[in-house]
Amino acid sequence: MITEPPKTLGDPKDLLTAYLDYYRAVILEKLAGLDEDELRGSRLPTGWTPLQLVWHLAHVERRWLVWGLLGENVPDPWGDRGPDERWAVPEGMTAAEVFARFEEQCARSREIVAGAELTDVPPASSKRFEEGTPLPALSWILFHLLQEYARHAGHLDIVRELADGTVPEQPGA
Repeated sequence: MITEPPKTLGDPKDLLTAYLDYYRAVILEKLAGLDEDELRGSRLPTGWTPLQLVWHLAHVERRWLVWGLLGENVPDPWGDRGPDERWAVPEGMTAAEVFARFEEQCARSREIVAGAELTDVPPASSKRFEEGTPLPALSWILFHLLQEYARHAGHLDIVRELADGTVPEQPGA
C-alpha cells in the first residue's frame, strides 16, 4: 500500500514534490491488475479510458514543466487530444508504451523541479502562456499538478469500482 508523505515534512518544496510522487504512484496503483480491455475500454458516459488518462497526465506534466516552466519548444504539446478534442492514445501504442512514457515524463519532471526554486517563473519567451499574462511560479505549477492528480485519482476510484468492485482504502480518514 502506498502511504502519504510523512507529516513531519516542513519544507514546502519537499512537501509538494513528495505529494506529487505520492499521487503519481496512486494513479499507477489504481490501474494495477487491469487487463488490456479494461485499460482501453470505458465504463463512463464521457467515453475516456484509464489508459487515455495516463497518456493525458504525461502530457500535462510535459506542458506545465517542459513547455511551460522551462520554455522549451515541445512538438505537439496538446498531443493527448484526438480529433474530437478528447484524450487519445496514438493508434498502435501499447499499454506498456503508454506507462513507460508516463514514467519517463515523471522522471524528467523530477529533474526539472530538483533544479529549480519554488519562486522560479517561466521565461517570458515561453509559448505555453499568453503574451502579457502573469507567469506562474513553480510553486503554483506544482500545486496545480497536485490538484489535477488528486482529481483524476478520484475518477479512477470510480472507474476501478465499476470495473471489478475494488473500493479504495481510506487512509487517515
